[in-house]
Amino acid sequence: MHLGAELRTLLLRKCCLTDENKLLHTFVFGQYKRTWFYITTVEVQDSPALKKVTHFSIVLTAKDFNPEKYAAFTRILCRIYLKHGSPVKMMESYIAVLTKGICQSEENGSFLSKDFDARKAYLAGSIKDIVSQFGMETVILYTALMLKKRIVVYHPRIEAIQEFTRTLPALVWHRQDWSILHSYVHLNEEEVEALKACTEAMTMGKLHKEIGQLIVQSAEDPEKSDSQVIKDISLKTKEVLAILASLTEVSDGNEKPTLNFEALKQKRFPPATENFLFHLAAAEQMLRI
Repeated sequence: MHLGAELRTLLLRKCCLTDENKLLHTFVFGQYKRTWFYITTVEVQDSPALKKVTHFSIVLTAKDFNPEKYAAFTRILCRIYLKHGSPVKMMESYIAVLTKGICQSEENGSFLSKDFDARKAYLAGSIKDIVSQFGMETVILYTALMLKKRIVVYHPRIEAIQEFTRTLPALVWHRQDWSILHSYVHLNEEEVEALKACTEAMTMGKLHKEIGQLIVQSAEDPEKSDSQVIKDISLKTKEVLAILASLTEVSDGNEKPTLNFEALKQKRFPPATENFLFHLAAAEQMLRI
C-alpha cells in the first residue's frame, strides 16, 4: 500500500531506530485510524549483504488484529533481507502471502496465513493476570469497556503495555471488537486527537459488586483457564444484557428495540444500577434518538 505522509511520520516515530535512548524493541504493534501496524526490529550481525547496516525495522500494515501472525511473517521477511540485502526478495514473499496465503523457504522458514486464527489472537492474553493485579477493581475496567469509555494505560515498558492492553477487549467478549485497542500511543498531538474523548458514567453499585465478585472468584479458580474465565464473564454480561432487553420496546417501525425509560424507572433499581443500564443502552445503540 502507498503510505501517506501522516502515517509514514507516525511509523518512523514508532520505529525505535529513531529513538535517542537506543532501546530496541524486537516487536511492537498498534493501530492508527483503523490501520494496524506491526514492526519487527533486528540487529545486523555477520551479514555480507548488509555490511554498512547495524539495525533495520520491517513494518507491515494491515486491517486485522493478529500480532502473532505478523510477528511470524515479519521475522521471515527479516531473515530474507539479512540474506539478500534487497527488498525485492522480500516483496516476492509478501506477494505470495497476499495472493496465496503462504510462503515457503527451507532457509528462511515457512508461513501459512490460515495457521493464525483471529480468535486465537483474541485469547492470547491472560485475563487471570489482569484480575490478579486489580482484584475487585477489575470491575472498573469491565464497566468502562461495557460503556465504551477510554482506558489510558501507562507503563515504562512498551512490551508490558501491549501484553496488558491486548487482553482488555476480552472483558466484553460479546462484541469481539479489537478495533477499540490502541496499544502503542505517543503523547503526540495527532495521535491524541485521533482518540475521541469520553464522558463520565462510572458510578459503581450493587450490580457492579456482584460482577466484580464473579470475575475474581472465576479468575482465582486454579482449575479454570483464561478462556473459561472469559466465558464466565461473558455469561454474566449476557444476564445484564437480558435485563436491558426486558426494558426495551420496538416502536415507530424500527426493527431494533430501544430502551423504554419509563420501564427502567418503574424497576426502581439503585441509582448506580439505573445509571449504568441507561449508559449501557447508549453503548449498545439501544437509545431512541
